[in-house]
Amino acid sequence: MTTLDAFAEPDPELDAVADELLRADPDGSRWAAVVRHTYDMIYNGAETGRYRWDQLMKTEKTHFGTLFEINAQREFEFEGGEATDYRIAGHQVDAKWSQKQGSWMLPPEVFDRLALVATGNDEHAIWSLGLVRVRPEYRAEGANRDKKTTLNPLGRAAVRWLWKDTPMPANILLQLPRPDVDDLFTLRFGTQRTNQLFRLAEGQLVHRSAVRTVAMQLDDQKRVRANGGARSALAPEGYIILSGTWDNQKQIAAGLGVPVPGRKEYISVRIVPADPSTGTEIKGGHWRRAAPGEPTSVPAPLFVKDNE
Repeated sequence: MTTLDAFAEPDPELDAVADELLRADPDGSRWAAVVRHTYDMIYNGAETGRYRWDQLMKTEKTHFGTLFEINAQREFEFEGGEATDYRIAGHQVDAKWSQKQGSWMLPPEVFDRLALVATGNDEHAIWSLGLVRVRPEYRAEGANRDKKTTLNPLGRAAVRWLWKDTPMPANILLQLPRPDVDDLFTLRFGTQRTNQLFRLAEGQLVHRSAVRTVAMQLDDQKRVRANGGARSALAPEGYIILSGTWDNQKQIAAGLGVPVPGRKEYISVRIVPADPSTGTEIKGGHWRRAAPGEPTSVPAPLFVKDNE
């Protein structure tokens, strides 16, 4: 989404940078993945079990902007700037992140230059990214001891938003009821916590980072596989766990009427046998998604191999 102030001075450099950013990522999915990855890096859930912003220390929160800048450079391979973080479309651009929209700290080296300003809210699974030239009339009066300042109301209104409050892959642990998640983390073993996650999140997308967090280990695929993982543990309860890595499993998700997982996502579905005329074919049988509260007396088919 792009918003323009009809009375703003022409800025060909800003136009060129905006065009390049939109060319490289027309739907914003790559930027959304950068923001998701940065949150997951700062939580470090596989080692810490953390998944919320309020669980971080102050120094970690401060470090988020640096990680965001690095992850964006890796994803888009921006050239390094001379006085700023990047050179995009041949122009100097500095990257600034703030967890609170409008609170970007702007150093003297970005004054009169272009700033790429971004913010996000993991609880609501949204992010925003825009561009602004840090003109004198856009800067708040006063500065901290590092001579950094923020945008004043005029400056905040001058931001050209390329994406505003755009969805990103959700952190399922923030979408589920907090008491349920708290109870999940009281379970002693990673296998138990993983199994419970897929029970609680039935029909909802689960990013692999959430599996790593509840299992507290890096190999999320091991916790999901049939040989001792969640698939074999939950099949007797009627659950299948589909991975977005495989096209056939994505097709099954679509047939069952649940969200189709992306490459780094899973989805668990509780299923019951169905009539061939209405059911989805899974491993030679026909199945449908179980209704809430509907008993499941038949074990779900088991994907022994990841790519079945």
